Amino acid sequence: MTTPNRAHIRWFRNTAPYINAHRGRTFVLMLGGEAALEPTFATIMHDMALLHSLGVRLVLVHGNRPQIDERLERAGIESRFHDDMRITDPATMHHVTDAAASLRAQIEALLSMGLPNSPMQGARMRVCSGNFVTARPLGVHDGVDFQHTGRVRRMDSAGIQQQLAAGSIVLLSPLGYSPTGEIFNLTLEDVAVHCAAAIGADKLLMLGAAPGVAGPEGRLIRQLAVGEIPALSVDDTEQQRLLTTARRACLAGVPRCHIISYRDDCALLEELFTHDGSGTLVAKDDYEQARAANIDDVGGILELIEPLEQEGVLVKRSRELLETEIRQFRILERDGRIIACAALYPFAEDSCGEIACIVSHPDYRGGQRGQRLLRALEAEARRLGLDRVFVLTTQTAHWFIEQGFVEQPRDSLPAARKQLYNLQRNSKVFFKPLA
Repeated sequence: MTTPNRAHIRWFRNTAPYINAHRGRTFVLMLGGEAALEPTFATIMHDMALLHSLGVRLVLVHGNRPQIDERLERAGIESRFHDDMRITDPATMHHVTDAAASLRAQIEALLSMGLPNSPMQGARMRVCSGNFVTARPLGVHDGVDFQHTGRVRRMDSAGIQQQLAAGSIVLLSPLGYSPTGEIFNLTLEDVAVHCAAAIGADKLLMLGAAPGVAGPEGRLIRQLAVGEIPALSVDDTEQQRLLTTARRACLAGVPRCHIISYRDDCALLEELFTHDGSGTLVAKDDYEQARAANIDDVGGILELIEPLEQEGVLVKRSRELLETEIRQFRILERDGRIIACAALYPFAEDSCGEIACIVSHPDYRGGQRGQRLLRALEAEARRLGLDRVFVLTTQTAHWFIEQGFVEQPRDSLPAARKQLYNLQRNSKVFFKPLA
């Protein structure tokens, strides 16, 4: 019996797999200076405290561009940029370091809160900053001397790891230091990518104004493989910058990057502790992996197909039968959860194969997952030397017609399959040649 008015308790139960998956992992969180101007800024710090208490190792990299602009405007100094990079002369550098120090102190203060009846009661976190970033001057480009603007030369990954192992949150400002004692103004993105790659971070979490990355029709893109980014057209400048940063990070070895909103005070936790998240995930490899099923997948496949068996769309399969036939199945897996499956039963003597049990989870229909598994099974059929494949269906004939299948009489079935034909179901038969 389900107890009413306790949805939050049921949600908390469902977070257990994510809590276990994230414990001991290393996340780098990239937060622009714009976020510090939002009402949700303190909430983001509270969420970081919660992640820390759940055993996540955290590095926070903050930006400070609006804070620098504000100080320069008050001082009557003109902000100068070239290719969206600030030209940092000695007068500007004074305000750069002042902005970084001020925001760093603000973040440290928020992460030091521990008042009773507050989200951070009893947190007692240590925040560590330091000279972890070695930088070099950007130099002269297109005839423009960038002066004290620099790039990351190397990260003190051992020092950062030592602080993380000691239970500290590491806080990095967009400043770097040279062996000659100079300070350089760095971009937030450069520090975040180099840090995440150097320490082998499991995730780079990037917070922007929008909920994630919007596609051509303005619809939120939930997930992307890194190889899809170059062909994606994005109008918003900030979203394009975040996508470019995600691509750099993935190519540098970071498995996953998340683009979420700093304006939504629930976005960070929703992204990390719910199945669909809140923003856009960019994965080094395909987020959803197609693979051959094994005996450990039986329970997940049964959970997926049982609703359709009850509706009469699929023939009922017992656990014992599925265990016997598990090698015939391929699955599509997302974060350890089976969201689609399909099976191929070869009839080698007739040079054909039956494709059966193509099912997508109701929450993930419309994403061409059935087509993806169908293509994989057609490729497997070709590898086995089969000339054609067939399906028996009662309710999904139009979908198979759209995939190139043509209806054939029941007598076209292989003799062995014809003997098993269920007259009561009266399934239609469709064949597709394999070119």
